[in-house]
Amino acid sequence: MRRTMSKMKGATQRPATKGARRLPRESVEARRRRAAEVLARLHEAYPDARCSLDYQSPLQLLIATILSAQCTDARVNQVTPPFFARYPTATSVAGAPREAIESAIRTTGFFRNKAKSIQGACERIVEAYRGDVPRTMDELLTLPGVARKTANVVLGNAFGIACGVVVDTHVQRLAGRIGLSAQKTPEKIEHDLMDLFPKEEWIVSSHLLILHGRKVCQARAPRCAECVINRLCPSAEAPPLPGLDRSSAPR
Repeated sequence: MRRTMSKMKGATQRPATKGARRLPRESVEARRRRAAEVLARLHEAYPDARCSLDYQSPLQLLIATILSAQCTDARVNQVTPPFFARYPTATSVAGAPREAIESAIRTTGFFRNKAKSIQGACERIVEAYRGDVPRTMDELLTLPGVARKTANVVLGNAFGIACGVVVDTHVQRLAGRIGLSAQKTPEKIEHDLMDLFPKEEWIVSSHLLILHGRKVCQARAPRCAECVINRLCPSAEAPPLPGLDRSSAPR
């Protein structure tokens, strides 16, 4: 879940990025229908969409999600197995020397801040929740290093509780390009997506958008001709390849 966004000095913005803040002229109901078609096509393209972080418990997912800030999931998945073997419980993390935690997670970047957040979260879990990761948004947000995105990841994937839509940089970029939200902050984008998507799609929708963002709708060079939602996207820069053109553009 890479959260960094490069800013190229003096670079000209791509047309797709410019279009990210201009929603197509359509009614709310028309936008909901288009959003449903977007999800349907992404379900077809990525039938096995899931969280790409490896975990076996809510605590492991919480820690992995904190580590994933400004780091690839692949790197996090390399770091976490030995970490979890050494520190299997919130109590063991809370009681570990801070320097040992920092050393174990160093390659994920920003390791001092992440170690502080992870240990602080585990201390809070031990003191307030008897060592178990809480199962509500309000309680999760009391943990150091946990904001709404991390809480949504844990609730949705570890507990199957849909409280919202995870908005990382991929989801933020695609929501704008596809014309599902004209907002710029994750919280406001999440609100728009929750309004467009049925609740039963809130958890998987982020996985679908993230996968599509990684594989096709990339930040610098979107592969519009290969995009299965090309004709549903107001920011498409090229016509779809034969076989992908199955719908009309949004009106």
